[in-house]
Amino acid sequence: MTPASALSVAGGRLTLVTATFIAPDGDPRCAWSGSAPDFLDYHDTEWGFPVADDRRLFEKVSLEGFQSGLSWRTILAKRQNFRAAFRGFDFAEVASFTERDVERLLQDAGIVRHRGKIEAVINNAGRAVDLVEQEGSIAAYVWRFEDPEPERVPEWRATSPASVAMSRDLKKRGWRFVGPTTAYAFMQAMGLVNDHETGCVVREQVAAARASFTPPGG
Repeated sequence: MTPASALSVAGGRLTLVTATFIAPDGDPRCAWSGSAPDFLDYHDTEWGFPVADDRRLFEKVSLEGFQSGLSWRTILAKRQNFRAAFRGFDFAEVASFTERDVERLLQDAGIVRHRGKIEAVINNAGRAVDLVEQEGSIAAYVWRFEDPEPERVPEWRATSPASVAMSRDLKKRGWRFVGPTTAYAFMQAMGLVNDHETGCVVREQVAAARASFTPPGG
């Protein structure tokens, strides 16, 4: 999911969509965090803060794959169900899932029942096991793609050179549903780039967290 600030076309004229909104506590936040009741807490406590936990990283890339063609609100509302269905996103366990598990998951109304996406998560779990063997951890690998311009003013964009590079490399390693847009949304959420709007009160919190964060393997 990317922040909802952009130029929209209305009546043949370009209109700037407000980048921030005033939250109930009186402080400005990224505009997208006010578009659904459950977004604000996610925005304030998770989105953009650096993550080094391999399970959380695998969970996020999996959920971003499920989001493809859908809204993040749909996925966020089902997140606990996804965690239960995929064993807390313990990728070593998920890698051992069989066709019987695929059929079980296709009957689980609590998640998105899309065979290709379910099979992609199981495939990617096996690739995650390989990645840990090769690189030491998922975290050590993904943090190599940290945005080189952490203090840039956020732009309305769906990809970046770093996300294109990450996507290309993951695909070479056999991962699925990891296109550049998915990779960029993953980077935004896991703190590899600070895309909180300039006026957002959380932007400085994320900047401080990133400044004190030591990337694994760094």
